[in-house]
Amino acid sequence: MAIAALAGFVGALTGLGGGIIITPALTLLFGVDIRYAIGATLVGVIATSSGAAAAYVREGYTNIRIGLFLEIATTLGAIEGAILATAVPTSALAVIFGTVLLYSAWQTARPGPVSAAAAAPDPLAARLRMNSTYPTPEGPRAYQVQGVGYGFGLMAGAGAISGLLGIGSGAFKVLAMDRAMKLPFKVSTTTSNFMIGVTAAASAGVYLNRGYIDPGLAMPVMLGVLAGSSLGARLLAAARTKVLRALFGLVLVFIAIQMIYSGLKGAL
Repeated sequence: MAIAALAGFVGALTGLGGGIIITPALTLLFGVDIRYAIGATLVGVIATSSGAAAAYVREGYTNIRIGLFLEIATTLGAIEGAILATAVPTSALAVIFGTVLLYSAWQTARPGPVSAAAAAPDPLAARLRMNSTYPTPEGPRAYQVQGVGYGFGLMAGAGAISGLLGIGSGAFKVLAMDRAMKLPFKVSTTTSNFMIGVTAAASAGVYLNRGYIDPGLAMPVMLGVLAGSSLGARLLAAARTKVLRALFGLVLVFIAIQMIYSGLKGAL
């Protein structure tokens, strides 16, 4: 429960869901079979999304229109990735994408080049009514969404990576919204939290049908994640964006090293 609480806390602040912490902890520290570990992790990710995303939607951080629109791309990409999984050498892909994530971690530590409020709006974003505001200590701040088509393509790639490598795509979702669509970082992480719950719910149904969700294991994970994500959701409003970017970058480095190691070892 303590590890799950930490995972939920980090997942709520970074938009990654916390699965990258829970699955290795269950398998390496407690010797849980990887299939049951993933099943418990999916329940934990749903709990993170439910605990944090509800608060973020209520407070006005999450852009639901963007989340639902990009979820289409993620789903299509995941289907494509699952189809290609048997024909593509996933170990080599893991090393490549791990390297890309290391570069992305360095980029994430740097502030965005253009202010989201001052940037030119994307006509497609205006047509789909994606431009919105998010709360700040000085009051609501407007932002203009850019690169909708580019972000949709990157999100399809994120889904394909998830289907190919069997990993969560939360890191790629946040990067696509932050770098391609120029969303404020807090909007990117909170919208990612909203999206990962939808994705995890679909996957959890498959694992539940196959008997890989053990209530005795999933329940303490869920309770811990709920506690951690609730705390993270309360702290996000007061957290400085630079601190959140640094935390997100550190988690990206961890994911990248794990991917490169698993790829070189042939574990993917």
